[in-house]
Formats: sequence, C-alpha cells, structure tokens
Amino acid sequence: MTTERHTWIAFLRAINLGANRKFPKQAIIAAVVRAGGTDVETYINTGNVRFEHPVGDRAEMEAILEEAFAADRFFDVPTICITPAELKVIANDAAAVGAGHEGRQFVFLCKEQSDSRSREALAARAGESERVYVIGRAVHLLTESFHQTKITNAVVERHIAVSTNRNLNVIRTLADRWS
Repeated sequence: MTTERHTWIAFLRAINLGANRKFPKQAIIAAVVRAGGTDVETYINTGNVRFEHPVGDRAEMEAILEEAFAADRFFDVPTICITPAELKVIANDAAAVGAGHEGRQFVFLCKEQSDSRSREALAARAGESERVYVIGRAVHLLTESFHQTKITNAVVERHIAVSTNRNLNVIRTLADRWS
C-alpha cells in the first residue's frame, strides 16, 4: 500500500533574528522529519524548507509543523506552507509587478488571502516611493529601502494575516530549485 505524498515548501517566520529565537537548519530538518516529513531540504538559514508529507491540506500541514517546531524550540514559529506550483506563480507574479523597478523587491507570504478592504488598507499604508501589490496570499512590495519601508510584517499582519517576507532573490532561487 502506497501513501500519497504531497510536496510542501514551508516558510518559517521570525527565526534566527536574535539570540532567543535560534533554529539551525539541522534542527529544522530533524523537526520536520519527526513531524512525518521526508526528502527534507533547506535553503539558507532564514527558515525555508522543502519536504514531502502525506498531509495534503495546507492549514493542517502548517499546524503540524508549528506544533513540531514549538516542541523542539520552546517558542512559537509561525509557518506558511505553499506548494511548488504556488511558489512558481508567486515568482512569476513578482517578475511581472517588478518589471522596470530599479529598487528593492520583497514578497510577504501570508497564511490567508485578503479581501478587497484589507488590500486597500494595506496599500494606503505604503510610503510615497513604494508600491504594494496583493496577489493571492502574497504581498509584493517595491521600495527603495526595506529598512525605511512603512510596509512591515506587523503592518501586513494587522491588515491581512500572519506573514513572513523574503527578498526577490530568495523567491527566485527557491522557485528555480523547488518548483
């Protein structure tokens, strides 16, 4: 009897940013394996992990991982799961919205999709030289400086849902490797 396996890409929020939230790649891999994942790979130390798992429901997979990570680290690790196909779409959307932009580009990956009111409220928070596009569960930010942007994880979470962000290079690299 074979069990169907689903490929997931998980993005972990707020790890390895300070002394109290360390989560090395090997510990992430071990926690994913303990949670039933196989063929686990990570990319850089910011919480990007690809794996196979029998669970096919996104919210259920996120809950399983969050429980495993909390048990391993003793702190909450919000986790956003997407499929390789979703990652490819997000990377393609990023290329489209960023065409011709010469500044920095970031993608916030969200647990949930937004409604039009939330999208409008978030866009209204952008600074003068910033552009924000919300497509599906991704918020695309075009800015001159991420350190001076008005669109932060806290702002995205206030208007849409739990999120974590990656720069465009990471999104492109992961899409090339994993989708």
